[in-house]
Amino acid sequence: MTKEGTIENTKNTKKRDLFLSLLFDSVGFLSYAVPFLGELSDLIWAPIAGIILLRMYKGTVGTVGGVIVFVEELIPGLDFIPTFTLTWIYTYWIKKSES
Repeated sequence: MTKEGTIENTKNTKKRDLFLSLLFDSVGFLSYAVPFLGELSDLIWAPIAGIILLRMYKGTVGTVGGVIVFVEELIPGLDFIPTFTLTWIYTYWIKKSES
């Protein structure tokens, strides 16, 4: 694979991960749409979100993020935190600038 191909793949992965992060954060916000029933849906969404984040972001970032999103979705009132998007920002902006 050429260097240009690698850069293009990285850009596509970065865009895909951002889109998916925004989508999954939106799914987490949906529990606010249905009072009372929304908190019940969080019991279902919390482990799913944890697994998704764990698989999207490999290594320590994915593990820590998966645990955080799981706990955040279980605790009532914290659904407004965009954990997937914050993980994307950490992965592609903060961690990248540290390298």
